[in-house]
Amino acid sequence: MSNEPHYLHHRQRLRDRFEKSGAEGMHDYELLELLLTYAIPRMDVKPLAKRLIGVFGSLSGVLDADMNRLERVRGVGPMTATLIRLVNQLYSTYLAENMKKGDVLSSPEAVLKFARVRLSGLKHEAFMVIFMNTKNEVIDYAMLQEGTVDNVAVYPRRIIERALARHASGLILVHNHPSGNPSPSKEDRLLTRDIASAARTLDIRVLDHIIVGKDGHFSFVENGMMPVTEK
Repeated sequence: MSNEPHYLHHRQRLRDRFEKSGAEGMHDYELLELLLTYAIPRMDVKPLAKRLIGVFGSLSGVLDADMNRLERVRGVGPMTATLIRLVNQLYSTYLAENMKKGDVLSSPEAVLKFARVRLSGLKHEAFMVIFMNTKNEVIDYAMLQEGTVDNVAVYPRRIIERALARHASGLILVHNHPSGNPSPSKEDRLLTRDIASAARTLDIRVLDHIIVGKDGHFSFVENGMMPVTEK
């Protein structure tokens, strides 16, 4: 009989399945388990994978969690937390690069995917601006403000200053609702109007305001709520 730990054969079976078919047919905890094998070489990591999904509610919840929250889970050390955060950041960078390819108005899904990964898992409100040129191609993006669990201070003048510094001619506003419900508040509507009005005086277009939450997203354009401003 082999003296090798049983989990070594299980790990190999997971790798074989992934190499053959990718994530197709694998449970979320198995995908996370396979990832954990690269940070924890000498342990059965299936219980930890299931524990993490139990604590954070889903695989996406695990990947959205920050280092401190991850390390509070029994069995998760700095190396494991770093690997999980690295996967999140690699995916975010991948989506950011995809977003910069072509006219974002003709492929709005690229912006939405990036916005969700970047903001939807945060436990506090944050406000991001995506800057575009005259061809509606993404020049850059910036997280301008981060706030509390239900409030973030945003100043239209600072947004316009950042846009001018990048020679941007268009903006997409993005922020999150940690509560999960992406429906805009009265303050969200007023802020959108104020930013669009300030931008219009300098011939900068505000193309959309997207709110993301775990329950979905809300687009001002999709819902016919983008303010019409006069120069």
